[in-house]
Amino acid sequence: MTPEQLDQDTFEEADALDDGPVDNDVHDEDNRLRPEFVRKVREALRDEDMDAVYDLVEPLHPADIADLFELTDEDERLRLAGAIRDLMSVEVIAELNDYVRELLVEELPPDIVAEIAEQLETDDAVAMIEDLDDEDREAILAELDPEDRAAIETALAYPEESAGRLMSREFVAAPEHMTVGDLIDFLRDNRDLPTEFWEVFIVDPRHHPVGTCELSWVLRTPRNIQLTDVMKRDQTLIPVTMDQEEAAMRFMKYSLISAAVVDESGRLVGQITADDVAHIIQEEAAEDAMLMSGAGEGDIYEPIADAYSARVRWLVANLGTALLASFIISMFGAAIEKLVALAVLMPIVASIGGNAGTQTMAVAVRAIAMNQLTRSNTWRIVWREMRVALLNGVTVALLVGVATAAIFSPGLGIVITLATITNVFTAGLAGVLVPVLFDRLDQDPAVASSVFVTMITDSMGFFAFLGLAVASGLVG
Repeated sequence: MTPEQLDQDTFEEADALDDGPVDNDVHDEDNRLRPEFVRKVREALRDEDMDAVYDLVEPLHPADIADLFELTDEDERLRLAGAIRDLMSVEVIAELNDYVRELLVEELPPDIVAEIAEQLETDDAVAMIEDLDDEDREAILAELDPEDRAAIETALAYPEESAGRLMSREFVAAPEHMTVGDLIDFLRDNRDLPTEFWEVFIVDPRHHPVGTCELSWVLRTPRNIQLTDVMKRDQTLIPVTMDQEEAAMRFMKYSLISAAVVDESGRLVGQITADDVAHIIQEEAAEDAMLMSGAGEGDIYEPIADAYSARVRWLVANLGTALLASFIISMFGAAIEKLVALAVLMPIVASIGGNAGTQTMAVAVRAIAMNQLTRSNTWRIVWREMRVALLNGVTVALLVGVATAAIFSPGLGIVITLATITNVFTAGLAGVLVPVLFDRLDQDPAVASSVFVTMITDSMGFFAFLGLAVASGLVG
């Protein structure tokens, strides 16, 4: 049999296995834990049959075990952790939802949490204990080895959501005087190096990063070549105090795999890797989507009190903006009484404007988050969105105007056409200017921008439609 035939047979066998039915009592077709399986685990917990719990959970992947914790009730999670204590690996802890992990860590003994923290990378250990109460955090830190404790305390001293919190202190650095052969011997002989890394940071005597060497370069270069002759000198350095979202933007802009993190003096103190950034990008995108609606973090495991506090203040603000729109309607109460068609049609104008404003606002918030909308091009983007809004307004206004003229009267059709164009244009302008204003005030542009954009579009829609109806003489 030739190598080509062997490879072909191998692939055919693999395809046959892939196409065959999979007998899986644990996962459904979407690779989620089946309700029946979760019910078995919960029943075993209620019956205090811990051996059965362990037998059910032991074959699961760490990510599935984390899902299982999230699918059980709060009062069951600690018993589940006790039943599968030796399965509570660092991978399970790292996969847990932040709120679930925090509640679980609060209930576990400090020595157990410390044991888990010592197995985690510094950034993951910090994420596990940073939101705990001071008393609980200090109890856990007291159980750590002095070296691990010092590393975690240093990270906790940096601002929340900064590169200092996000970075890992496990990295490989080599002095610039080394040759490629020296570096290879160093990597082979040193047992304290991280188990996974993609590039080596080259540092000067002050421990300032002067370049990087990818492992592929090291392996393919003769041993006698100096690192300074093969290293890449251009590098993106991340200050420890930089916001994690800005750090993620740099990774995306420059297509980085990893980046050196430096302190105020320029010394190399850590690194951020692409997998950390992928997590941050996902978090920030979800956070912006939630903040645009005023829904807070939007996490289904968030405590009820926190969810209530995050949402109710924007509902109260929305109540205030709705009262403004109602006041405008009340100004034209007599006109509405004389021509009932106004009451029928004015929600259409407001609704179209609201949708147009939401579209523009979503585009603006995304552009700001991606660093595409800056002080350098603000007015160009505003002018662009004004033209898009005008085109949209004219198109929709003609459709609603013709229908109104056919059903009610030509005069009312002209009024609603002009009102729709005015409101959609205003919505487009507000949709971009409100997020920009938030950004200029150093506030998150996604924070409930929709509340203010809706206020503007509702108020302008009612005012334009009812005002034009009165000015045109349709209402005597």
